[in-house]
Amino acid sequence: MIDHQVLQPPDWIGPVGYANGIAAAGGRTVFIAGQVGWDAEGRFHSADLAPQFEQALCNVLTVLGQAGGEPHHICRITAYCKDRAAYLAARPQLGVIWRRHMGCHYPAMSLVFVADLVDAEAKVELEATAVVPN
Repeated sequence: MIDHQVLQPPDWIGPVGYANGIAAAGGRTVFIAGQVGWDAEGRFHSADLAPQFEQALCNVLTVLGQAGGEPHHICRITAYCKDRAAYLAARPQLGVIWRRHMGCHYPAMSLVFVADLVDAEAKVELEATAVVPN
């Protein structure tokens, strides 16, 4: 059984859509490399941020599944995004996508805007750390 504790200092304003920290024990740590919005055959089906985000998140969850993990086992996600304006415009869609795949589970998260990603077509890349029950 995994023991997750959300770390929220009592005098801080509550975060929206992420946790300030997660403490986890009782399992195996799984590190998931950066995943972009391409399918299993390396093809991008959209040039838009939201569909690429959804595919990248699905890719993270597919890799996690290889370790027997489920979405609620994710403790941390880092997102690297190439376009701040596109991200801000897509936020409502991203929230819908998130809830479809992750429910109300919000791990510790960071969002970093970058000049470029290795895959020229990629708009976003997600990497994750999870703790999966032994």
